[in-house]
Amino acid sequence: MTTQFAKAHEVERKWYVIDAAGVPLGRVAAEAARLLRGKHKPIFTPNVDTGDFVIIVNAEKVVLTGNKLDKKYYRWHSGYPGGLKQMTYRALMNKRPERAMEHAVKGMLPHNKLGAKMYKKLKVYSGPEHPHQAQKPEAWNLK
Repeated sequence: MTTQFAKAHEVERKWYVIDAAGVPLGRVAAEAARLLRGKHKPIFTPNVDTGDFVIIVNAEKVVLTGNKLDKKYYRWHSGYPGGLKQMTYRALMNKRPERAMEHAVKGMLPHNKLGAKMYKKLKVYSGPEHPHQAQKPEAWNLK
């Protein structure tokens, strides 16, 4: 018996909606990364993008446990000497809540070209509305 490997043109992609209201950031990000990668499918192949599209709504209502809102920092660098910039997650959640979710999911995907391709299938919105009704997304329950 031979092992079946998925081919990129044979993969059937679905759209899923995850409601992040009241759920910890890491749990939503881990489940979204799992769906984007395709690990929930029996045809999962590590070197092929077998994942689905993921829409995350209510990113502004996500929860960070403990004191992470004030003690965890979002950091980036401008590219110039001394150009390290940072802000607390409380400030980030007030300013751009979808950025925190995107950053968490991106860190859980492979750090290569395949991971970049998977990341493009992620759509994050701070409120409950999204413009992807035409794709008929299914609700995904977080266990």
